[in-house]
Amino acid sequence: MAESDRNNASQAPQGQQDAHRQGGEQPKPSQQRDNKIFGIFSSQTMQKVGTGTSVRKTIQKTFWMAKELDDGVVEIQPINMNCVPSGPKRKVAKEDLIQKFSPEPEYYVQTVYPAMRSLDQKIQDGEKHREKGEHFSAENKFQKALEVDVENVRANFGLGLTYLERGESEKADNIFERLVKLDAAFEPEHKHLFNDFGINLRKNKMYDQALEYYSRAETLATADENLYYNMARAYFEKRRVEQAIEYLNKALELDPEHEAATRFLEWIREKDILNNGNDVQSSYDVDSAGDTGSPARENRAGDDSYDLGGDIYDMDKNGGSP
Repeated sequence: MAESDRNNASQAPQGQQDAHRQGGEQPKPSQQRDNKIFGIFSSQTMQKVGTGTSVRKTIQKTFWMAKELDDGVVEIQPINMNCVPSGPKRKVAKEDLIQKFSPEPEYYVQTVYPAMRSLDQKIQDGEKHREKGEHFSAENKFQKALEVDVENVRANFGLGLTYLERGESEKADNIFERLVKLDAAFEPEHKHLFNDFGINLRKNKMYDQALEYYSRAETLATADENLYYNMARAYFEKRRVEQAIEYLNKALELDPEHEAATRFLEWIREKDILNNGNDVQSSYDVDSAGDTGSPARENRAGDDSYDLGGDIYDMDKNGGSP
């Protein structure tokens, strides 16, 4: 099949996938985008089954969601047993995809597209319940979504946030252990969920998990002043003031005008927290630190207070965005 035919056969899935990730309306399978390869393809491998004289050869067929990137390389992700894209992604040359994979437009239309719509609806329902504070209904919807795709980032974040908001740290920790291993959880498209999850880990006094979470992001992403600022806050909660100062300085190296980091560092130095520790009896109010939209930026204040013995670093006086 010519490349143009392959494009026509498989354009819609990426639009579908984008909507699936963002909770938006699903496009129709006939849509096309930018004349790039998007869609479902299959590959075949030969396997031997049995032993001795009973050995026979079988052909195993694997389906993939394929997306051509801007550099011409194609990113593929396997379709799981429940007919949705799931698991690790890898990249193949466009020429290899055309030569070694076969387009599967009917499988997309009849099987994958409906399954992805159903999964997306479960996640959207869970998110709506969580926004309303209906945590048990949200838990039910997210769990049903994870039965379809255990590695779905939105569903895992949703369930983890539900547990954190209910104060169920042990259950939340199980979700954390799963999320921290998923590279996709740290991609920019999930930045708002990333932010909320980091905030709630800290609010539930899960400081070690928060630091592991942010450290994982640090290894996967380019240096980010807001990531460093959030790590400083978590270190401060653990009374590791020296490390907090280190990461505040890192944040200011990247952005000398970072208001929240500047104020926090000035307060620590003014009160000589590093040397005085619990002897300091004072408080410091932070206004709004702003929101850059960074994947590693906490974008709301909530009821955050920093308590180092008698010292309170209060983030909530003005309802800002530390």
